[in-house]
Amino acid sequence: MTATLPADTHTHTALCRHAGGVPLDYARAAAARGIKEIACTEHIPFPNDPAPAIRMTADEFPRYLELVREAQQAGLCEVLLGIEADYQRDLIGEHIPRLLAAADFDLVLGSIHTGPFWDLGPNDPNATPEFVAQMNRTYYQRMKEMAQTGLYDICAHFDLVKRAGIHAPTALLAEIVPPALDAVAATGMAIEINTSGFRHRAGEAYPSLTILGWMKERDIPIVFGSDAHNPDDVGQHFEPAVALARAAGYTHYAAFRKRRFTLRPF
Repeated sequence: MTATLPADTHTHTALCRHAGGVPLDYARAAAARGIKEIACTEHIPFPNDPAPAIRMTADEFPRYLELVREAQQAGLCEVLLGIEADYQRDLIGEHIPRLLAAADFDLVLGSIHTGPFWDLGPNDPNATPEFVAQMNRTYYQRMKEMAQTGLYDICAHFDLVKRAGIHAPTALLAEIVPPALDAVAATGMAIEINTSGFRHRAGEAYPSLTILGWMKERDIPIVFGSDAHNPDDVGQHFEPAVALARAAGYTHYAAFRKRRFTLRPF
């Protein structure tokens, strides 16, 4: 990899219980690959969840902050303090605002992880055109709701609904995606080009080139994220992601500090 790659603004650690390493490991990997900046974005703890399977506990949150500080102090690359805050209607009233006020975050990822899309593959008999259409309608409606809360800075893996390999028809996407993008644009959020889709059955980045084109029409800024779950994932597939962004007309990405961004060329 070259030193011209953009910042990697989406990484996870062993605290989420489905990844490995600590922030310092990710900083070392970024430095070795010529990536000058990363963001640590562990999954937000949920309330009343003492034994979570895929996220840190509330009691582990202070440890997360300590580990990020350790990576920052090592001076290997710029390390930003972030968090991935799942959008759920029951969390946006008190829990998420309270947690976001508990630390001086550089960026907050918003994401949607709940829905039948997680395991529903193309050959599943339940994957009828009608079900797929409703699944996508529900997903993008929630994405619109998430943006309208004003709690988040970046939409993570915007079209994650295709994760298991079911790609909605373009005509359907042209109907249901623009309202979500309009909500994102209205709140000034960025959208991540997430390269983990190359590792999933989706077989392509999140979002697709088609959606990136609609984003560019609305001047929605972009960031790049590997969604790294081990240090080897840092910056993975960034070269094709940069090419994808350029194909959509992008020349700059958003660099966040204290939840504000400036644009940098790539």
